[in-house]
Amino acid sequence: MGTTTPPRTLAEALRARGDESLAGLLRARPDLLNPVPNDITQLATRAGTRASVVRALEHLDRFALQTAEALAVAPDPAPYDTLLSLLTGDGLDDGEQRDGAGAAITAALPGALATLREQALVWGEDDRLRLVRTARELLAPSPQHPSPTGLGPTVSEATAGMSPGRLQEILTATGLPATHDPVSAVAALSSLFTDRTRMAELLDTAPVEALSVLDRLVWGPPYGEVTPNPTPPVKWLRDRGLLLPVSTRTVVLPREAALHLRAGRAHRVPEPVPPAVAAAAERDPQAVDRAAAGQAFTALSTIEELLKLWNGGGPAILRAGGLSVRELKRAANALDVSEPIAAFWIELAYGAGLLATDGETDERYAPTPASDEWLDLSTEDRWTHLATAWLAATRTPGLVGGQDAKGRALSALGPELDRSAAPDVRRRVLTLFAELPPGTAPDAETLLRRLRWERPLRGGTTATATGAGPASTEGTDLRSRLALWTLNEAELLGITGRGALSSQARALLDEGPDAAAALLAPLIPDPLDHVLLQADLTAVAPGPLERPLAETLSVLADVESKGGATVYRFTPGSVRRALDAGQAATDLHAFLAAHSRTPVPQPLSYLIDDVARRHGHLRIGSASAYVRCDDEAVLNEILADRRSTGLRLRRLAPTVLASQSDPGSLLEALRDMGYAPAAESAEGDVLITRAGARRTPPRTPPAPVPEGPPVPDATLLGAAVRAIRAGDTAATVVRKETSEDASSTTPSGSLPRTTPAETLATVQAAAMTGSAVWIGYVNADGAASQRVIAPVRVEGGFVTAYDHTADEVRTYPLHRITGVAELAEDGKG
Repeated sequence: MGTTTPPRTLAEALRARGDESLAGLLRARPDLLNPVPNDITQLATRAGTRASVVRALEHLDRFALQTAEALAVAPDPAPYDTLLSLLTGDGLDDGEQRDGAGAAITAALPGALATLREQALVWGEDDRLRLVRTARELLAPSPQHPSPTGLGPTVSEATAGMSPGRLQEILTATGLPATHDPVSAVAALSSLFTDRTRMAELLDTAPVEALSVLDRLVWGPPYGEVTPNPTPPVKWLRDRGLLLPVSTRTVVLPREAALHLRAGRAHRVPEPVPPAVAAAAERDPQAVDRAAAGQAFTALSTIEELLKLWNGGGPAILRAGGLSVRELKRAANALDVSEPIAAFWIELAYGAGLLATDGETDERYAPTPASDEWLDLSTEDRWTHLATAWLAATRTPGLVGGQDAKGRALSALGPELDRSAAPDVRRRVLTLFAELPPGTAPDAETLLRRLRWERPLRGGTTATATGAGPASTEGTDLRSRLALWTLNEAELLGITGRGALSSQARALLDEGPDAAAALLAPLIPDPLDHVLLQADLTAVAPGPLERPLAETLSVLADVESKGGATVYRFTPGSVRRALDAGQAATDLHAFLAAHSRTPVPQPLSYLIDDVARRHGHLRIGSASAYVRCDDEAVLNEILADRRSTGLRLRRLAPTVLASQSDPGSLLEALRDMGYAPAAESAEGDVLITRAGARRTPPRTPPAPVPEGPPVPDATLLGAAVRAIRAGDTAATVVRKETSEDASSTTPSGSLPRTTPAETLATVQAAAMTGSAVWIGYVNADGAASQRVIAPVRVEGGFVTAYDHTADEVRTYPLHRITGVAELAEDGKG
């Protein structure tokens, strides 16, 4: 570490880093840990692979990426001042207008370089900055993948293969001394283009139309098409090398000339400072919290209603997986929401583990046993459960109704809705919300602009230009779409209220579910134990009801409208539903009297008594199916009704009719005809149908699909760094050269070879002196390796030693050691 020799390779630069710096690299690029590299050289090799570099570039912010792009078009290696001038320009174009931008760039560049160095994308001292070769290939210009900076190839690259005669013609046209050496000719032309004074003098002689051509090419793309007989302005530029041929019909503006026209800047608009998120509105924080709490309660009510809707067994699963369009529409109508919002609630319940498939032959969706546990939680705990599941979910309901890469429709609960970037975008959007003062609603456009600055390769157009491959088939704006969906979903869920982040959501992000629940609890209204019965056969619930009351009332009446107050309507069908669930008329009268703050209206009492009097008068069983009734006149009336023709009824006895229809269909048909039959069992007992009888087997919520390898914890990072250091010691250690080595033709790097007696004597001596030795070892699987060990004990044909390569004490059979060599004095440790 005391040497001042600059590193010659990325591996040497990494080797010179401290353990904390190496851990920072592995933390920033966790893909390098799978598996743990054997040594520093392997770590450097892996850090330069295309897939790993693409992933690292995708996580750069815009200015760090612009810095890397500037290095890609700078000389290799590039001094710090050259890099800075590529970002700030030479100051000769806008004068004072760019002073503020230049100061911001000068202040931000060290941080951007530190980021690139930490991620092993840039290495070397400030006087010799090098961009890793793979990143340079991805970001450097080419006809197939133009540079994101809009710059073309250098004069040297563009003139490669050009005839010496053509070079002489260009030199003559530009007034440069003739030379027969192509290298000298290229150097002279490059020198002209980089000389501000001489280049300005050359352009002063250019036709106005030629300058217009340069204006169209200067900021890219630098390539243009020409005809076999170009116009005089294009011919003037081509004759003087300001346009160089790429093919018979394509020319390019060389990089040096473009940089002169740009006043030395690699980017039109460098962005060293992240754009600020502007405020769209300022609201009362308490009003925001109340609005969010109200929406949170609505969210819980909607999820409860969805669970009730699928309580007895939900819709069937499509063969390709997911929910059919018809079933999604049916759920949307039942929840009284649009289809996209219904898809969000369904996906939220699924992601929270409240809905799942039942695993039967005729597979359907149904509530899980966990949904019953969730319903037993307090209101605030139910909300934190949903919010936490939403934050971590990779399933993206906003995609429902779109198409995948193969043109197939994406369905709710389908298998193609996972987007690994979704949790990161949600967290980042809410973090940007939290950075604003309480009660402040951010402007959506500035929020999206900030997200694009932070991850330009994930949310902007740069990804396509680099050819780095991160642009998905859905377009390069997936992160922007995720952000917009996050804004809508956060409002639906009660994370935000009136467009601003609520206090309970801030607590959820910073402190966890318990703190959020504590802040939400006082804002949730206490459930009521009463309703207001009306004379028009309705009941008004002036607020949220206690769960037993709400469950019973939902069976006895139909929900007519929702809002601050819920209106229930009593109908013959709803009363019959309560009777089918095992309630008697006296039970219903007592229930209403106990929970109504107003007297029970007479029409409602008459309705209950009338339906109860006729309920069960007819009995439906299975013959295929039969109808029995003690009143023959009723059966005669059914047989005479034309609507019963399709049921294929026939009389078996004066009080029994048989049908070819199944019992369920017969039951529904007679109810549609105005009767109130009851189903009965094979023993003749009335069947009681209770709601909520179907549950899936225990299911775990769907696991989020991670975005790349997980970030390692401190323990794993420390162990990985020690293993890499130990492996590097084994790979780079110097061993003493013996006389056999001097005369041997064994190639360098092969396993050492010694006789068994020499091996035993050497390791015994090392155990006595406490020194380390270098061994060749072949394990039981036949895999050979080189190791540095410090023998501790040698007995019974085994050597116990501290293995520097594995950073642990191990025991090796002596017969598997191919040879041993002492370490050179300067190679120890």
